[in-house]
Amino acid sequence: MTDTTAPRLQNFPVTWFATVMGLGGLTIAWHRAEEILQLPVHASAWLLALSTLLFIALAGLYGVKALKHRDSIAKEWGHPVKMNFVPTFSIGLILLSIAWLPVNPAYSQLLWVTGTAIHLLLTLYIITQWVHHTKFEIAHMNPAWFIPVVGNILVPIAGISHAPAEISWFFFSIGLTFWPVLLTIIFYRMIFHGSLPERLMPTMFILIAPPAVGFLSYVKLTGGVDAFAHVLYNGALFFTVLLFFQAKWFARLKFFLSWWAYSFPLAAITVATLVMFQHTGSTLYLRLAGILLGISTVVIAALVIRTGIAVAKKSICVEE
Repeated sequence: MTDTTAPRLQNFPVTWFATVMGLGGLTIAWHRAEEILQLPVHASAWLLALSTLLFIALAGLYGVKALKHRDSIAKEWGHPVKMNFVPTFSIGLILLSIAWLPVNPAYSQLLWVTGTAIHLLLTLYIITQWVHHTKFEIAHMNPAWFIPVVGNILVPIAGISHAPAEISWFFFSIGLTFWPVLLTIIFYRMIFHGSLPERLMPTMFILIAPPAVGFLSYVKLTGGVDAFAHVLYNGALFFTVLLFFQAKWFARLKFFLSWWAYSFPLAAITVATLVMFQHTGSTLYLRLAGILLGISTVVIAALVIRTGIAVAKKSICVEE
């Protein structure tokens, strides 16, 4: 009998942590909905437990992989596409800190400090790789490149409660500086160098996340919705509509773990819309928030089912 455990562990991708981002984002969305809309349900509590346990399980598996398959880890961290998914680990911690904040502020602070410190180190590491590379080509560019640097925009959402505001402004500035730069390069790549590979097409949804999360952080930092906040929110809303307009292309895609790129951005625009309703009182945002919460929940539930099927069929964690 052949033991397939070792090869599967060796091919265990860091992309798995995107599942924590999706479930963590949905947890935050449901909590904000329960809070703002005074919903008589407590779905966020169950989602928080699930997200936390999932992160612990994935961190344990990836830790074992790091001990037993260091060469595989090194290749992943040096790969021009895969390396940009490495910070999904630290972003998962930051999202869990946001989700835990209303439940246990002390635990939230521990998660935030750990996640923020790791994310800063990963940001510095990956930008250094970009600057001193010998292997990157324009074809390697895709929206996942937002993850390392633009992920810094998430920090202020819980950070404003855990540290001086200047620290949150520092991380917000990093993300906001790199977002338009990377957005320009991504559109140049897609328009003049062909469509993204099928496996990476779901990462198009990541285009929603920077302005949506930027809006949430900016509101946290400033305490209100001003003209710039409207620009950020409506930028995120436009990308959401643009991607829904292309639904027929996404419907044809074969399942990959990269499908989880649908999840967090949808949760982010949902939370942003709830916050817009909270600050403006407009019924337009209330109705839109309800629609987006429903879509996010159905999409992420479908992703959980499809991922479970793929795991059962052993079509994930295989050599690419």
